[in-house]
Amino acid sequence: MNSLSTLSLSSFFSTGPFTWDTVTFFLGGMGLTCLLIIGALSLGLVLGLAMASFQVYGPRWSGLLVSLYVWFFRGVPILVLMFLFYFGLASQLESLIQSWLRSGLPAPLKSLLRFCFGARGSVSPFACAVLVLGLCSAAYQSQIFRGAMKSIPSGQFMAAKALGMSSFQAVRVIILPQVLRISIPAWSNEYSILLKDSGIAFVIGTMETMARFKAVASSTYYYLSMYILAGLAYFVITWIGVRLLLALYDRVRVPGLAEVQSADIL
Repeated sequence: MNSLSTLSLSSFFSTGPFTWDTVTFFLGGMGLTCLLIIGALSLGLVLGLAMASFQVYGPRWSGLLVSLYVWFFRGVPILVLMFLFYFGLASQLESLIQSWLRSGLPAPLKSLLRFCFGARGSVSPFACAVLVLGLCSAAYQSQIFRGAMKSIPSGQFMAAKALGMSSFQAVRVIILPQVLRISIPAWSNEYSILLKDSGIAFVIGTMETMARFKAVASSTYYYLSMYILAGLAYFVITWIGVRLLLALYDRVRVPGLAEVQSADIL
């Protein structure tokens, strides 16, 4: 790039709505969105695997409880859940966390609570958004993993039991490694859906991608260009994440085990 084009670009960013400060502001929002999605997906993964295992291999009453959980979180809009948790349950949760911090919990658990909620045990908008999105994602992920478990021949579980394994050992050692491989393509769809749902987090004050583009649009009145750029930002994050997940699937998939063509996903 020659000096004239560099000068023109610098002038554009210093006089137009797209200053260097707004660019770094947007990138910070995209980074916060990625952290939000990683936290929510991780929470949904842990809870979803547990609930799917209870539905397929657990007693009947546990399957009914999981079905009730799935019915609730798939039936109530995320916007309503955001308001319910942040404005309705956050104060009660803060009191509970503060009592845990003052109690005799093991030091690692206290450190984890301080990392998530701060030294004062306050529930930030970001923590609430991760919690709500993670609980909602767990309902959908549980059904993804449940379908994957159903696709595995039941004889494998029975054979593991015949070898002396407990139900927990059989699921952990034999079933889950296959389930995680099979579920990656469907899990990539959950990633893209959850990423788009994360834009709702701005309503409770989370300064993620949508909130930052909206703030700049309100101050500069460039609504159309700002929201177009917001859509492009979400598209870029979605595309990168899905491609990484599909590359992971191509690397770890077992030929003949619930084959899914990557080209059909994206």
